[in-house]
Amino acid sequence: MMKNVLFALSCSAVMSASAQIETPQPSPAAEVKQTVGLTEISVAYSRPSKKKRDIFGSLVPFNEMWRTGANKNTMITTDKILIFGADTLQPGTYAIFTKPSPGAWEVYFYTDTENWGTPENWDDEKVAAKVAGLTYAMNDVTETFTIGFENLTSKGADLTLAWDKTKVSVPFKVNTEAQVTAAIDQVMSGPTAGDYYRAANYYLEEKKDMNQALTWVNKSIEMDGGEGKFWVLRRKALIQAELGDYKAAIETAKKSKEGAEKAGYDNYIKMNEESIAEWSKMVKGTSGSKPQREKARM
Repeated sequence: MMKNVLFALSCSAVMSASAQIETPQPSPAAEVKQTVGLTEISVAYSRPSKKKRDIFGSLVPFNEMWRTGANKNTMITTDKILIFGADTLQPGTYAIFTKPSPGAWEVYFYTDTENWGTPENWDDEKVAAKVAGLTYAMNDVTETFTIGFENLTSKGADLTLAWDKTKVSVPFKVNTEAQVTAAIDQVMSGPTAGDYYRAANYYLEEKKDMNQALTWVNKSIEMDGGEGKFWVLRRKALIQAELGDYKAAIETAKKSKEGAEKAGYDNYIKMNEESIAEWSKMVKGTSGSKPQREKARM
């Protein structure tokens, strides 16, 4: 009897687990993505519908904080700064809260995005930016709450919120000109220290022209202040060894080891010590063969 009861309960649990019914959400999730100039922006939110209800001033009270949608927080993500008048929003993800009113809305970008609805305890320290949104009365009804971007240019756009017969517009600008100018300056100024280092490392790994590799790694060190980071010096020592200049390779490896010791990188300390010992034998002439290449270079 007990076995039958347990079997029945087991079957019931399995059926309950497998018989879950998925139904549509009354306020479905949505995401809008927009490139403005060189800035990538996305807004994730839920979209409640009017359903013959009076919205602003009734369902959504005036002069009270609103989650700006339904369900989880409405969140905006930007990969570059957005400029709202005198306020600047840094790159990141923020919850959008609003305080509707018959005139201009208050729009808040809040650093805590994990609230379900408005925060239980509002913290002004978490307000990354507060801006005014201009309201417009529309002739036609927007049945479902909609967030979008309008009046797009390479320098900015309007973040818009629309529902029922109300539309809110929040203009912002992006630093496209500064971003393009910086990119132009970087390209026109030629290779960076990192570019020279990567080129030298490629020639080393592929056993191409070691003299060219040495020129490039020296240029990288020169552009980086002349001292050389320990991993760059490690590559220079290996290039010098490939060229058969073991005395110079030993001196460079010693500098790389010193830098690794200061930075606490034991693997580089060990690799340099092993190379110094091997190359020292080559300098003394105790071995007539070229040192074996390391199985794995760091």
